[in-house]
Amino acid sequence: MLSERAQLLLTTLVERYIADGQPVGSKTLSQASGLVVSPATIRNVMAELEDLGFIASPHTSAGRIPTARGYRFFVDSLMVMQSLDRLERHAPPEVGGLPKGNPQRSIAAASQLVSQLTHFAGVVMLPKRQEAILTHIEFLQLGENRVLLILVTADGDVQNRILTTQTAYSPAQLTEAANFLNAHCAGKTFGHLRGVVEAEVHALKGELVTLLNAAAQDAMASPGNETVLISGERNLLDSDDLASNMGRLRQLFELFDRKTALLQLLDVGNRADGVQIYIGGESGLEPLGDCSVITAPYRTNGEIVGTLGVIGPTRMAYERVIPIVNVTAKLLSSALSQ
Repeated sequence: MLSERAQLLLTTLVERYIADGQPVGSKTLSQASGLVVSPATIRNVMAELEDLGFIASPHTSAGRIPTARGYRFFVDSLMVMQSLDRLERHAPPEVGGLPKGNPQRSIAAASQLVSQLTHFAGVVMLPKRQEAILTHIEFLQLGENRVLLILVTADGDVQNRILTTQTAYSPAQLTEAANFLNAHCAGKTFGHLRGVVEAEVHALKGELVTLLNAAAQDAMASPGNETVLISGERNLLDSDDLASNMGRLRQLFELFDRKTALLQLLDVGNRADGVQIYIGGESGLEPLGDCSVITAPYRTNGEIVGTLGVIGPTRMAYERVIPIVNVTAKLLSSALSQ
């Protein structure tokens, strides 16, 4: 447990460093905190905080900076969250809502909005493919053993898949198979597609069973079954804290490009209820060692379907960024639930 004096000095140090980006010296700390104590007392408290791993002293300065552990203690125990009213006064007009009626546009707008408001990289884990609702299925003959599978979802997304078959199906057979799937699967999710096929194929002629099983399997295994949308990556180039280490910055952009590891991190937030905060090495991903990731789940009609968040340097205004992420996730939930 830290004394009230140590808590005040740590809070002051973190807030000053976030604002200025410069190591904070004892004299500045004394003035900014308003404490009427001797310089020796300040130094003693600083030594205590350094021993606890909350602050560190860069080699080139007599001042101190927060460590990842110091940021974590600040966020968990000392930070005063910025009010939504204050956020709205400083936010652009579009914070009041997101486009409705088109989930893809809503999600893209949310990613851009959270990036614009924070000046960091906005990330959104898209809903998993099996949660999309099918509205129409069609088969078209491309050749003797090639069939085009067309899947249309409720949000207007059209997925085209080419199936290679062992049997040459006639146009009448393809129409029969499409009518069967539309009758049994329209209005259901991708996740139900395979189960419906397995339960109902007995109603079809044997030569169509293989086609329907292939269609169900390909629809669920299609590329992009899970993906991440990233906006505003270039904002990180303007961060002095990140741009000073080009090697780490290169790793970070490679992480954005691959997305697989980032998807796994966001999936944790997808299973959590509320804001998740990863500071420095807490993410378990080396490229994010100098970054913080703040995420919040978003919902469709009350069900969590994805995660929205930001990636920025550990030196960020957490009291402002956390509410922005939380509010944007709620705006996206509202847009998707219309």
